[in-house]
Amino acid sequence: MERKLVSIQEVTSVAPIVGADHIAAARVMGWTVVIKKGELSPGDRCVFFEIDSVLPEGPAWAEFLRPRGFRVRTIKLRGVLSQGLALPVSILGDVGDAERAELPVGTDVRERLGVTKFEPVLPDSREQAGAFPSQVPKTDEIRLQSALGVLGELAGRDFFVTTKLDGSSATYFRGGDGLVACSRNWALRRGPNAVWRAAERYRLEERLPEGFAVQGELCGPGLQKNRLGLPALDLFVFSVYDARRGVFLGHADFVAFCAEHELRSVPIERVVSGEEARGFSHTLERWLEAARGDYPGTANRKEGIVVRPLEESVSQVLGGRLSFKVINNDFLLKDED
Repeated sequence: MERKLVSIQEVTSVAPIVGADHIAAARVMGWTVVIKKGELSPGDRCVFFEIDSVLPEGPAWAEFLRPRGFRVRTIKLRGVLSQGLALPVSILGDVGDAERAELPVGTDVRERLGVTKFEPVLPDSREQAGAFPSQVPKTDEIRLQSALGVLGELAGRDFFVTTKLDGSSATYFRGGDGLVACSRNWALRRGPNAVWRAAERYRLEERLPEGFAVQGELCGPGLQKNRLGLPALDLFVFSVYDARRGVFLGHADFVAFCAEHELRSVPIERVVSGEEARGFSHTLERWLEAARGDYPGTANRKEGIVVRPLEESVSQVLGGRLSFKVINNDFLLKDED
């Protein structure tokens, strides 16, 4: 499912904040957000902006975020964690009251409001060789709080959990014309950039079979804050895609593929199967707790975790691969750039 950065959602609850006269805590989807007291009530429709939305400069309703560069971030106000932004549908000033009231939950209003997505690392345009290969899905994992229905889909299934590494996304695809090396959104020219250096280190032009793509996280000095404390650049594979069949490899085949082609996978924290999986209670609170912790051997908080079934499955909720990420709230508050 493509992430809807800005959409119409419903406020499910509103609670007071101790010691706060002008703000309250609202629940939207799986997120807790701080709102102006009295501005929204349970059952109201709202415009919900997910984390990393960048509001447009100009509209009066966005002006309060000018000191933060108009970017929606995780913050803590009066001890309450606020993840996202909920505003009244009245900010959609170009439609009438009746039309606003009838907009279905889930309606994407990003373009209507002129919102963009914050991108922490943009490659130098001189490095771009062309578009991302159309045969391979881009890497853009949904956050659990934005799709709580996936927990019901995962219930009773065998699953595994990997560590989400804080680096830079890279995709490598070997088609009929050779190896294509990509950042999150672009194919890159061969050169001294981190994406191609990792390709050379792992000899991907030789090792990667034709028709396959590997997707992973580049970590090391100069990338983010090198929270893993690595002495040199490294690639950690988190997905293998068979473009010939249009499928991602399941857990067992993924592990075997990495071993056969001498690739390093992201850390697998646990595998849950059999009776343990059948009786596992999938709740938002349990997964938020599981996402906490540090990267091994460091005092740096890990970014979070990624959860997938052992056997690749299609999610009706997501309209695609059953897979989601859970971000460590401690990481968001203390370590995010």
